[in-house]
Amino acid sequence: MRPFSRCVTHAVLFLSFLFLGQSSSAGQQAPAASGARILLLPRKLVTGERATLAVLDVAGRLTPGVKVVFSNGDNVTTDVSGRALFVAPLNPGKISASIEGRSGRVTSIIFTASEVPSATEEVTDTPRVASVSDRFEFIGHGFCGDADANHVTIAGLPGLVLASSPGSLTVLPPADLDPGPALVKASCGQKSAEPFTVVFVSLELEASREPLAPGEQRTLSVRVRGSTAKITLEARNLAPDVAELSGGATVKALSSGGADNLAKFALVGKKHGNFTVSIRLLAPLSPPRS
Repeated sequence: MRPFSRCVTHAVLFLSFLFLGQSSSAGQQAPAASGARILLLPRKLVTGERATLAVLDVAGRLTPGVKVVFSNGDNVTTDVSGRALFVAPLNPGKISASIEGRSGRVTSIIFTASEVPSATEEVTDTPRVASVSDRFEFIGHGFCGDADANHVTIAGLPGLVLASSPGSLTVLPPADLDPGPALVKASCGQKSAEPFTVVFVSLELEASREPLAPGEQRTLSVRVRGSTAKITLEARNLAPDVAELSGGATVKALSSGGADNLAKFALVGKKHGNFTVSIRLLAPLSPPRS
């Protein structure tokens, strides 16, 4: 696979929405393998067929040189693009994988070739809403297991396929995508799926960047642009020793909907220091809309 210098920078800036207690800068150098935190594994695999996984660091940067270990004993290491090709086992069923040295595991289902047709390409399940700056996944059949062999455009602009299999794709939207409804097109070689529409939204954090004092309460407001519908957001506390999210380490909130579409999270300081909270959009998959 070829390296993606432009796309990796895109991932650094936009893939995960982070709030830091003080400003920081993201360099252009590839992130260290020791910083790997997120494994993207296609949720549908096909027996004996190729697939692509990806590994990201906490800031959402594609991370090369990371060893991924499968529950059947196989392993693979991400290349300079932060992704890795592998072949699904011949036996159908569940398989899990993890970043070496990390406790979290990601599970996929291995299907037989008869269950995932390859002669034609079709998208069967997609999110109705997605973030302009975060990955989204869609399910179907006839996709290319080699991520680079897929061609996905959003509003006519090329997206980056992060993880892929004959049954699912995980895609990062183009950097200059505007919020609002957009037509998504996917193809693999001579095969192409019926285009479908996804509403893409931007998430804008509104909060003070002043240091958080112990015991101080602060509200993190996330403004949703591109849709007036109520959107489910998830906040994950990445520095629990410095601050505490009201409701736990991971908290979900429903935005207000309407023209002033806003979701709020409460935060309480524990000690002086930088704190990081990631905000992600949550959207179930459903049949695509044209």
